[in-house]
Amino acid sequence: MPGPVFLPAGYIQHTSMENINNSYFDGHYKDIWRATIPEELTARETDFMLQYFSLQPGDKVLDLMCGYGRHTLALARKGIQLTAVDNLKDYIFEIDEISRKENLPVSTVQTDVLKYKTSELFSLVLCMGNSLNFFNEDDTCRLLSNVYNQLERNGNLLIHTWSLTEIAAKQFTPRSWNDFGGLKYLADSRYLFQPSRIESETTIISPDGSMEIKNAVDYIFSVAEMENILNRTGFILKEIYSIPGRKKFAVGEPRAYIVARKK
Repeated sequence: MPGPVFLPAGYIQHTSMENINNSYFDGHYKDIWRATIPEELTARETDFMLQYFSLQPGDKVLDLMCGYGRHTLALARKGIQLTAVDNLKDYIFEIDEISRKENLPVSTVQTDVLKYKTSELFSLVLCMGNSLNFFNEDDTCRLLSNVYNQLERNGNLLIHTWSLTEIAAKQFTPRSWNDFGGLKYLADSRYLFQPSRIESETTIISPDGSMEIKNAVDYIFSVAEMENILNRTGFILKEIYSIPGRKKFAVGEPRAYIVARKK
């Protein structure tokens, strides 16, 4: 078991009773998010998980902040037993419907991921889609401490992020806009410090002219800070890829896949 988690001297806590990101996906953005992810990417990521972690039918995997279940469903179709956790009712309902139709080995839990605890043990835990960076340092440590207790001995953790300092400092764009199937998506962002984070206000305009405004925060950690958080919560950072299993991460790459193992 990991020891107590100590915050570094001078650390300023940036938190609130309710995580601002909790409601970000409960409107149009849940559909926009789906539109941004190519099916080929999910296939490549799934193949990496199966091969790198030597997953076999019957192995247990926990998919935290699973979204619409792209990894949950892809792995379950290979006979892996999945537990999918997300706070959004629509996503969980969708995963349940597909799992029932295809008779897949999937269990779902709708809850705040910080509150999720189970006595079940898993060989692999997933935090994909930049989801770990929804949390400040305190809550990241809290979440990863829970993950530690949910992993088998020598179990693995896979984190997908584009909010490392080594990525965000180069890729940051104050303003951006896109069109997703008629939904116009405009984002105004600020790169702030103490703690390092990107705060964004997005405006989504429907074809009928109605608007939806959402606010979000992505917390930024350097590779060294991320490794320190992992070590403090009982993990060893094993490797970081920019293309999973094929290309090691380098400064300025647009994404990172962090592989950590339970001590």
